[in-house]
Amino acid sequence: MKKNWIFRFGIIVFMLVITGFHACTPTEKPGESELFTAVEVFPTPPRPAGQDHVLELRTEPLDTVRVAIIGLGMRGQGAVRRLSYIEEVKIVAMADVVPESLERAQQTLENMGRPRADGYTGEEDWKVINRRDDIDLIYNCTHWDLHAPIAIDAMENGKHVATEIPAALTVEEAWDLVNTAERTRRHMMMLENCNYDFFEMATLNMAQQGLFGEIVHAEGAYIHDLRSMLFAEEGEPGHYWDMWRLRHLEKTDGSTYPMHGLGPIAHALNIHRGDKMDYLVSVSSDQFGLTAYAKEKFGEDSDYAQRDYAKGDMNTTLIKTANGKSIKIQHDVTSPRPYSRIHMLSGTEGFAQKWPRTGIALEPDGHNWLPDEALDSLLKEYEHPIVTEVGEKAREVGGHGGMDFIMDYRLIYCLRHGLPLDMDVYDAAEWSSVIELSRVSVENQGMPVKIPDFTRGAWQELNTVTYYTK
Repeated sequence: MKKNWIFRFGIIVFMLVITGFHACTPTEKPGESELFTAVEVFPTPPRPAGQDHVLELRTEPLDTVRVAIIGLGMRGQGAVRRLSYIEEVKIVAMADVVPESLERAQQTLENMGRPRADGYTGEEDWKVINRRDDIDLIYNCTHWDLHAPIAIDAMENGKHVATEIPAALTVEEAWDLVNTAERTRRHMMMLENCNYDFFEMATLNMAQQGLFGEIVHAEGAYIHDLRSMLFAEEGEPGHYWDMWRLRHLEKTDGSTYPMHGLGPIAHALNIHRGDKMDYLVSVSSDQFGLTAYAKEKFGEDSDYAQRDYAKGDMNTTLIKTANGKSIKIQHDVTSPRPYSRIHMLSGTEGFAQKWPRTGIALEPDGHNWLPDEALDSLLKEYEHPIVTEVGEKAREVGGHGGMDFIMDYRLIYCLRHGLPLDMDVYDAAEWSSVIELSRVSVENQGMPVKIPDFTRGAWQELNTVTYYTK
């Protein structure tokens, strides 16, 4: 009888241990382990010997910033035009595997009164460009798979890097970016233009001046119907070269493009400048929209209609920070919905939101939106100093209403004056890591996934995001 009791007690203890501490691997499928409470598969490795963090990194000032633009698709073409407005920029090299795209960019330079740049069309010519000694900044606008490889190689060859989003597709790539930046002491910035939109800049200023009190919760999104572009074949409007973006949705679920919604609210919450993202949970709907659209455009029996797309239509990812704040990020590019990035900040003294209705509510009347006149007055009062400085020029140049130009202007301004960039390699790593971390959570029925501390504790040395001026 006593032995039977001991056996039963041992079984109970064993089950409690399994329930409380089991951590499944990324390859484990739901059902293989019935009892688990967390998925913790991405630990923070120690910093390699001889490295130090690059928070608020300052480098040698550059009178003229010599730029190479790699990738001349939709984003690259716009970058050629915008950078040509900045006198202190010299575009010395451009590359694209499509010769017609290269020539179109050369024509843009000529139309802007700039000299033609050295042109490259080979698939690996970016390696040649990275090794030139007359280039300060690599501006990378290629497809996603090349973002991290080009950035890492460029930093290894002494170049600063600005790369289109996402900066990395995996946590391993994110760590490679961080370690390379720390070892080489080169800037690595992800080109998150939404941080520079006018409402986002104003609400950042409001948050930093305490208008909302303590921000407790924030929401962002990338809700953008891209179906016509995803399925656009060569020659059709919005075509992605080799339909590379559709191929990503065939193989990856989760929050595959979290940066637009996450970037602005991460800065409002001082992520890795006094707080950090601790863990996330993520859930996706099943996939419906891609198949339905493919059937409508190509037919029920077409190859596109028969493909197995991994990406669920709507992904919702929830993040908890070390200081107890919560973040919600949504992603949907396959539903017929109006565009939205949400951009919502909720604090102890007030609330702001951009989509679907732009509005602000403040204590002592937090139940009600500010009237339109009061809202306009408040946005003018809290206009960010950078917008005051360059906003009129940005609206003239354009690029998503001007935010693209502010992004480029700030990048060049900081490089010229040897200032820390507004966004650093840790922003790039953290925001991009959500892609893989959310995928793992989705595959494990929404289980929590720890978010690595890419600063390795240095986030506690700062207390706010700073956009530096001389």
